[in-house]
Amino acid sequence: MTTFPAAGQKLPSRQVWPLMLALLTAVFAFQLNASMLAPALATMEGALGATTAQIGLTQTAFFTAAALFSLFMPRWGDLIGRRKVLTGMMIITVVGSVVAALAPNVAVLFIGRVIQGVSGPTVALTSVMLRQAVREEKQFALLIGVLTSVNGGIAGVDALLGGWLTATFGFRSLFWVIGAMALAAAVAVRFGLRETKSDETQPMDWKGVVPLVVAVGAILTALNEAGALAAANWFLVAVLLVVGAAALVVFWRVEKANAHPLVSTELMSQRRTWALLATTTLTMTGIFAVMNGLVPNLAQDPVNGPGLSAGVVAWWTLTPYAIAGLIFGPVSGVIAGRIGYKAMLQIGIAGAIASVLFGLYVAAHPTPPLLLALSIAAGVTYAGIANIMLGSLGVVLAPKSNQGYLPGMNAGAFNLGAGISFTVIFAAATTFAGSGGGYHAGMVAGAVLLAGALATSFLIPRPETIPDTIAAEDAAARAAR
Repeated sequence: MTTFPAAGQKLPSRQVWPLMLALLTAVFAFQLNASMLAPALATMEGALGATTAQIGLTQTAFFTAAALFSLFMPRWGDLIGRRKVLTGMMIITVVGSVVAALAPNVAVLFIGRVIQGVSGPTVALTSVMLRQAVREEKQFALLIGVLTSVNGGIAGVDALLGGWLTATFGFRSLFWVIGAMALAAAVAVRFGLRETKSDETQPMDWKGVVPLVVAVGAILTALNEAGALAAANWFLVAVLLVVGAAALVVFWRVEKANAHPLVSTELMSQRRTWALLATTTLTMTGIFAVMNGLVPNLAQDPVNGPGLSAGVVAWWTLTPYAIAGLIFGPVSGVIAGRIGYKAMLQIGIAGAIASVLFGLYVAAHPTPPLLLALSIAAGVTYAGIANIMLGSLGVVLAPKSNQGYLPGMNAGAFNLGAGISFTVIFAAATTFAGSGGGYHAGMVAGAVLLAGALATSFLIPRPETIPDTIAAEDAAARAAR
């Protein structure tokens, strides 16, 4: 079991391996939930007698639940023990996997996916646990690059494995595999990691959790509905946005009056909070639907694109995108350990802007090799750099006394940006859809949003300049030696 070094000192290699094995096992369990089912969705429709929309709703339920649990579970881990909470999350994920595997209809599958959504805060919580164990900045930057790079997909192997399992054993086998991985993670975390929690003990602010969950849940549901564009129920969208806004007001008032808030209004008003959350939201809005929607659609378009089949399109777009991010994540961590997370983030966002602008040329000359080049470029710059740095900054900017709040809220910003992305990018693409112009319009909208993200990133403070962070404590320890 890991014993932690003093501030600024490296964790010995013999302790790094078991630590990373336990943390990565948990991240794998979450990632399989997120990406392994994609090739099985059509099979699930037939097996359960469901519609495409109903199966899609079960996926939406998982990601929405994951976003909502992310808002408060990391903070709960601060207070009662991070190992305890993560172990519990993995056990509940096992339960959800069994429910989904045995589901006789789509309603029970929906319930199983909601239960599995408790795994949503896994990356945020494991990142905080890594921060507690690794106190030397360069070592931490490398290891968090390894840890969070998996969050973009396990180099496409997860989706390929999902397709093979579905074809060979049926879709239920996927949930048994996910459940087995979650069970392995529960054992690895419980017996392979040391318990940590905040030095300041206080009661959990459940009164603040409720309006925050209602607010984010209502806004995410509104964005999912708005993503249907012409088919959307815009009255429902408006009602949900009003409910979300009202719940945010209630949340602010509850936190202002609470002696032990989930996150104090003072922290929420600081640049480390709102500047990071704004940058994360804008970055995700600008890139997510471009790479996960427009580019695969362009690749399959027989009129404006090369007309690739559904069976091979992932090999030219999504798989190289995931592989590039997985490979470059640790590299960006090493570089960030030398030049700083903020500088590395800005390099990543600038590169993502260049990648999306390159997409304008690709949309005009849509050949498979150019689509491959675009996917690799975006994989390196966004998945391998910007995504890693945004997640890392959520950890290193948080105060020692409240390590969980910012990673949790940042996870919510990732999900919020993804939801807004499909609404905004596809709205632009649909508006200018004539003669293939929709692809260009969507990419221009993405580039503009990414430019906004780059601008807001300059407002994010450097972690070592904030006195209450672990980074500042470690910098002081290095200076004293």
